[in-house]
Amino acid sequence: MDQGDEDRLDSEVIVVGGDVARRRRRASRWGMLLVVFMRAMAAVWMLFGLAQWANIIWPRSVPFEALPTEVAMAVGFFAVADLLAAVGLWLAAPWGGALWLATAAGEALATILLPAYFSGGALTLVVYATLVAIYFTVTWLAAQERENV
Repeated sequence: MDQGDEDRLDSEVIVVGGDVARRRRRASRWGMLLVVFMRAMAAVWMLFGLAQWANIIWPRSVPFEALPTEVAMAVGFFAVADLLAAVGLWLAAPWGGALWLATAAGEALATILLPAYFSGGALTLVVYATLVAIYFTVTWLAAQERENV
């Protein structure tokens, strides 16, 4: 099959032929891994969001109203942002990845600036940095794979 035939096949909606179908299936490996990663992160961020809501509804020791203003604002923000990021990640939408990156960066910053309330310290920062690096790497590999099909 020459280049003209491949271009013609790529522009069609339905493609018949074992060779082209095999190449497309093989080329979707990183894309599928990206979706699986995003859905796993969606489950984790859903739990994070629900944990923030639990801090609001059933406080451990200090009622939500008695928290310092900056802590209460951070808890309220992450209670909403974590759940929105989880939905976007589950849908594998570009805005979901962007919102997740912003939320993860915000939570890392809150861990640094409000260590008395947001625990985890250096371990949290390392885990978030690793997850972001994995996300960027798999996204890049999926994009490269898609260009080469």
